[in-house]
Amino acid sequence: MEQEKPQVRISVRNLVEFIFREGDIDNRRKSVSADAMMEGTRIHRKIQKSKDERYLAEVPLKISLDEKLYQLTIEGRADGIFTEEDDFAVIDEIKGVYMKLEQLEKPIYVHQAQAMCYAYIFAWQNQLPEIGIQMTYCNLDTEEIRYFRENYRFEELEQWFLKLITEYKKWADFQYQWKEKRQASIHQLEFPYEYRPGQHQLVADVYRTINRKKNLFIQAPTGVGKTISTIFPAVKAVGEGLGDRIFYLTAKTITATVAKETFGILREAGYQAKLIQLTAKEKLCLCEEMECNPVHCPYAKGHFDRVNDAVFDLLHKSDFFTREEIIAQAKEYQVCPFEMSLDVASWADDIICDYNYVFDPNVYLKRFFQEGIKGDYIFLIDEAHNLVDRSREMYSASLYKEDFLTVKKILKPLSRKLEKNLDKCNKILLDYKRECEKFEIYDNIANLLFGLMRLASDMDEFLQKNPEFAERKTVLEFYMNLRNFLNIYELVDEHYVIYTEIQEDGRFMMKLYCVDPSLNLQKCLDKGNSAIFFSATFLPINYYKQLLSTKEDNYAVYATSTFKESQRLLLFGKDVSTKYTRRTPSEFEKIADYIGKTIACHPGNYMVFFPSYKLMEQVHEVFMDKYGDEAETILQQSGMKEEEREEFLLNFEENHAQAFVAFCVMGGIFGEGIDLKKDRLIGVIVVGTGLPQISNEREILRQYYDKNQGEGFDYAFRYPGMNKVLQAAGRVIRTNEDRGIILLLDERFLQSEYRNLYPREWKERKICSLDDVQNYVSEFWNTIPEQKDR
Repeated sequence: MEQEKPQVRISVRNLVEFIFREGDIDNRRKSVSADAMMEGTRIHRKIQKSKDERYLAEVPLKISLDEKLYQLTIEGRADGIFTEEDDFAVIDEIKGVYMKLEQLEKPIYVHQAQAMCYAYIFAWQNQLPEIGIQMTYCNLDTEEIRYFRENYRFEELEQWFLKLITEYKKWADFQYQWKEKRQASIHQLEFPYEYRPGQHQLVADVYRTINRKKNLFIQAPTGVGKTISTIFPAVKAVGEGLGDRIFYLTAKTITATVAKETFGILREAGYQAKLIQLTAKEKLCLCEEMECNPVHCPYAKGHFDRVNDAVFDLLHKSDFFTREEIIAQAKEYQVCPFEMSLDVASWADDIICDYNYVFDPNVYLKRFFQEGIKGDYIFLIDEAHNLVDRSREMYSASLYKEDFLTVKKILKPLSRKLEKNLDKCNKILLDYKRECEKFEIYDNIANLLFGLMRLASDMDEFLQKNPEFAERKTVLEFYMNLRNFLNIYELVDEHYVIYTEIQEDGRFMMKLYCVDPSLNLQKCLDKGNSAIFFSATFLPINYYKQLLSTKEDNYAVYATSTFKESQRLLLFGKDVSTKYTRRTPSEFEKIADYIGKTIACHPGNYMVFFPSYKLMEQVHEVFMDKYGDEAETILQQSGMKEEEREEFLLNFEENHAQAFVAFCVMGGIFGEGIDLKKDRLIGVIVVGTGLPQISNEREILRQYYDKNQGEGFDYAFRYPGMNKVLQAAGRVIRTNEDRGIILLLDERFLQSEYRNLYPREWKERKICSLDDVQNYVSEFWNTIPEQKDR
C-alpha cells in the first residue's frame, strides 16, 4: 500500500494576505480602516441569516495539490455560496469594515483574491465552466451594505490560482523540508537530565494531556523543574504528530528567558527547531519616536514590498532568532523589525511570547488565531496565576468623560460635525455622572452606544481624509480606545458588569468590566489542541480552573516538591495583625521587633514584604529607630524602572558587613519572578495576608461571586491575597542547596480559611510569638543540616 504523503497546509486567507501584500506600513490609515476584529463575526451571521434557502453559509472548501514529496493543502471557509435561478453558482465574501462605503471604488484586492481562491476550488470540485464572485462590504457602524460582482471563466481562475501557488511553492518546499528535519531530530531526543523525584510522572502527565487534547492545571512548587517538565513532553508530542507548534506564554521577561534557555538545552541535545521570542514593539523600534508611517519612519516605507525576502533569507540563516539578529536583518532589508518578527513567528516551531499575543483581542497574532482558524497548537502557560487579572484587563474597556472634551477642543476648528458628536456623547456621560455617587451598575447603556457608534463612524471618515494635523496622535489614541470599547461591548454577557465611577482624581469613567474571563479565554484555547497551565501558586486549584477555562473535564495535578523540610523553617507569628483597625504605632513596633529579632540570629540577606507602601514606610521608620545600627536597609520605590530594579537586586550580590534587609511590597516587581539562590537570600518575612485594597472594582467582584458562587470574599480578596503571600514566601528556597526561614506575621494565617490554602509542602510549621521567635530561629541556624544524598 502506497504511503500517504506528508501535508503542508495553509489557509486561503493567510495565503493571499502573505503573497499579495505590498506598500507601506501606515498607522494613519490602516489602523482605522482595517477589518473589524470581534464585530466582523456578528455582521457575518446577520447577513447570512437574511438570505434565502439557496444561500449556504460557512462552506468549508479544501484543495490538495500533489507535489513531488508532499501534498500542499489550501483550505478555508467561504462566507456564503448561493445559486441564481439558472443554477449559476456565486461565491459571497463578506467583509465588515469601518470605512464609509462610498470611499470604496472597487474591492480591496486581498479580499477579492480570497474569494477568487474559493471560487476556483468550488468550480474545480463541481466542474463548473464559469462562476461568480460577490464582494459584500458592510459598514459595521451603519450596517450599510455595498456589493461588487464579477464573473470568471474557470480557465482564467485556474491560470491565476496556479500562478499564486507557484509564488508560494518555495515557502511550502521550505516548510516541508524543515519539518522533516525537525521531526527526525525529535525522535532521537532524550530527557536531558536525571529525573528528580516525581518529575517523570509530571512529564508523563503533560504528554498524556496533549495526547488526549485536554487542558491540565499543574500546582508546581519551586524546584520541580516545571519549565523542562512541560517543554520536553510538548516537543515529544510534536514529534508524534500531536501538535505542530508550541506557544510558551508568560507574563514576565525573566520566565521567558528561562524558557528560551530550556529550548536551548534541548537544542544542544540535538533538537532542531526554529524558535523566536517575541519582543515588544517599543523595544525593537529603530526610530526615536514610534510613528509607524512612511512619513516618519524609513522602515515603514515600502515595508511590505521587501519583508517576504527578508524573512525567507533569515529563515535560512538561523534557527534561534535573537533580538540582535532580528534588528540586523531589519536594517539590511529596510523593514520594520517588529512586523518582521511577527512574520518570522509564522514559520517558527516554538514561539515564546506574552499572554497578549494569544488572548488579547487587540494584540493577538491574527496569522494564527483569526476567526475560523484552528491550528495544531500546544499552549504552555507559565505563571498562569497572573492570567486571571491580565485577562480581566484584556477583555475590559473603559471610557473617560474628560477625554471627549479634550478631543472636542482639538477638533473644533477642523470638523463641526465631530464637535457636535463629541458634545452629544459628553452630555450623555454627564447624565450618567449626575446619577453616580460611589459607583453605579447598569444593565443597558443603549443611549450612549448609539452616540458612540455614530461618533466612531464619522471619526473614521475624518481620519481617512486627514492623515496629518496637529495633535493627531491624541485623537487617534482616543479613536482606537473608542473602537475597543465598541468591540468589547460585543462580548458583554453575564460574565460582565457595566459600571460607572468617579475616580479619586475626579475623572468620570464608564467601564465594561469582565469579571469572569473564562469564556473569552476558552474561545482562544479552542484555537489549539491542548493547554498546560502551571504555577508555583495555583491554590485553590478550582478557583483557577473556573476562571481560566469553561471546560468541565480539565485535569489537575500537584507536582511533588523536591526540597527537604529541613531546608526551611516555617514560622507563624500568632500575636500580630495587619487589620486596618490594628494598624497602630504599637503594632508597627511589634512588626519591627519581629524583623529585628529574626535577623539578629544570623547575618545575611532578608526580604520583608508588606501589603502596601504606606505600611512598609511606617514599619521601616520604627525599625530604623530601634535597629538601624544593626542592619542595612533598602526600600522598594513605586514605579521603579528596569535599571532601578536591577540596581536594587545587585544589593543581594554584595557581602554586607551586617544583616541586609530589603523592604518590599507584596505582588510587586520583587514579589515573584526573581531568583536569589543560596546565600543571596536566607529569609523572607511576610507581613499581612496580602488582601487587595478595598475598591469599587473589588466590591463589584465580591458581589458578583457572592451571587454566582456564594464565595464573594474568597474570590475577590482572600484567594488573590494568599497568592501574593505564597509568591513572596517562594522567594527564599530556590535550590536543593538553599536554607532559609519563612516568617508569616498575621494572626489570621492561623484561621482554618487560610490553613486550607497552605501548599502540601507546608506540613512542618511552627507557631511563635514575639517572646520566642528568636529561640526558634537560632535553633534552626544552629542545627547542622542533614547530609545530602550522594
